[in-house]
This record gives sequence, structure tokens and C-alpha cells, in this order.
Amino acid sequence: MSKIVLVEDEFIIAMVLEKQLQKFGYDLAAKVTNGKDAVEAVKTHQPDLIIMDIKIDGDMDGVDAMNEIRKFSDVPVIYMSGNSDSGTRERAAKTGPVDYMVKPIPIQELNNSIKKGLAKDKAG
Repeated sequence: MSKIVLVEDEFIIAMVLEKQLQKFGYDLAAKVTNGKDAVEAVKTHQPDLIIMDIKIDGDMDGVDAMNEIRKFSDVPVIYMSGNSDSGTRERAAKTGPVDYMVKPIPIQELNNSIKKGLAKDKAG
């Protein structure tokens, strides 16, 4: 079962995503709300994929957190954001994401991106 770390600070969205990920058969290794905890969760759980919100609690946004994670891991990431501005997209693109999805995200599209990310991870 593929392990996923979910980084989302909006409780309701995180809860819905958790249920959907489990329904699709993924193992939610960790659900965190800020960048510092995201970095620690990736170190601890060594997930197959990260689903990362851009605007999260704490001093780091999702892109900053991924920049820290990239120092020790090339785990695939899917960004979620309510913000589609080009500056944010450009910053995110530098971390090599599988996808950058603008909320609200149809759950089947998210699952398709997850499958793409997991295939990328297995391909090495």
C-alpha cells in the first residue's frame, strides 16, 4: 500500500481528503498542518508521495517546506492551492511537482495525479 503524507491546514478539507485517500486504498502515513511538521513527517515516514497545500500554518508555506524536503528526498509532490498566480506556480515548479492543482479539486483528478506521481516514484 502506497504511503502518503498530507499537508493541509483546513480541517474539513483534510478530513475529506483523508477519507477519499483511504477509499482509494492509500495509506495516510501522516496528516500535518504546517511546514515544520511536514519536513519531520517525510523524514519519519519516508512516504511514496506528498499532497501539499501551498498556504499552510506556520512560518513556511508549502513551497518552502518542499524546498527543505528536497534537501534530503526526491519524493513526488502534488501541490494544492486556492491561488493560481504565476509567481507561486513558478516557485512551486522549481521543486519538480507531479502536479499543481487549483482548489476546488475534483477527487478523481486528484486520484489520477496521485497515480501519476506513484508511477513516477516507482520509475525512479
